[in-house]
Amino acid sequence: MSFGKSRTVTLCSLANFINAADRAIMPIAIIPMAKEFSWNLRLQGYVLSSFPIGYLTSQIFAHMFVRRFGTKSVLAFAVFTWSLVTFATPFLAPLPFLLICSRIALGFGEGLALPTIFHIFSNYVPMEERSRSFSYLIALGSVGQTFAAVVCPHMAWRIVFFIFGLMGFLWSFMWIVTYRDFNISLGNAGDEEAFIHPSSKVGNKNYRWIEFMSHWPLWAIYIAHFAMNWSSYIVMVWLPSYLTTTFDADPTNLSFTAFPYVMNCLSGVAAGHFADSLIQNRWTVLSVRRLMTAIGLLGPGLFMLLFISVDNLLLAVVFISISMGLSACNSAGHLSNHADIAPNHAGITFAISNTLATIPGILAGPVTAELVQASHGRWFPVFILASGVNFVGAIIYQSQSASTQIL
Repeated sequence: MSFGKSRTVTLCSLANFINAADRAIMPIAIIPMAKEFSWNLRLQGYVLSSFPIGYLTSQIFAHMFVRRFGTKSVLAFAVFTWSLVTFATPFLAPLPFLLICSRIALGFGEGLALPTIFHIFSNYVPMEERSRSFSYLIALGSVGQTFAAVVCPHMAWRIVFFIFGLMGFLWSFMWIVTYRDFNISLGNAGDEEAFIHPSSKVGNKNYRWIEFMSHWPLWAIYIAHFAMNWSSYIVMVWLPSYLTTTFDADPTNLSFTAFPYVMNCLSGVAAGHFADSLIQNRWTVLSVRRLMTAIGLLGPGLFMLLFISVDNLLLAVVFISISMGLSACNSAGHLSNHADIAPNHAGITFAISNTLATIPGILAGPVTAELVQASHGRWFPVFILASGVNFVGAIIYQSQSASTQIL
């Protein structure tokens, strides 16, 4: 990989590090916040689920913004926006309505990031390097969640929001100073970099929006992404609360919530290199995408069932860590599949996919709260439902996915 491409992948992955860390703060910080401001479980659910509302609404805007303003400006705006909201959170926390609005704004800013990055990767990273590039991107997100999980329980919650907000400001400055829009010829990984205006590479042909909803291989990706996110949002949003209520975890024990993200990070990088090696050893792209998606959905579904069946904190953390580790295989599976079947429109297809896959994030807060309360404090319906969604998503992807270009 050339220096220019490496720099691009690194900067985008660092953006995803901050992206994931900022969204992981609230599930941990909300425990002391709820005590300080006397929030009940329902209000906590609304606070936790307000982020995906903004995240969902910004997905399609990313494509339009990239065409008009270019990837550099859109990604800089996205990171600066969500960092500003993160920094302002301690000032808004005493007012739940304003806090919820700020979380929606946070989601809007973060929702612009990944579709923009997918535009960059699908146009500038050649086929034989995509799995590892997407894996680095997803892995750095897991590192961000890990960092937040380790740091947050041991610091005053207000300080945490200030620190991560400042990190985003610093990244925005680095991006503006060091990055320029460029293109690498996908036909030759060794070609020199040449500047091309970003709007000229978004697509070689104009498609009606209905085209992005009319192909089963695309729906296979959308459904697999939805299934992956259903369990991921449950873990991300509710794991600290689950460990606190079920095992009476203290701040030191809550640091264990970092382990699932460590496993996710390490597994994601390994899965990306493994997938690329299979393709280089003459496995078909489709067989690799299906294999990695099967591991990434069926494995987590099984280990979530084991997770909910144990009454030991250490075993619970081990099982949920394995679940999250296996989930990382999706980065070399259906997440990479966008660039296979819609190489010139991966930003759009990912935006649609991520929009649909954000619905679980909106439902994760209130639905989980209602299920737990209806079950008199028991959490097993939450994780059984998540496992079932994973199994259905895996079956549909195996039967309907493709790797040949359709758009």
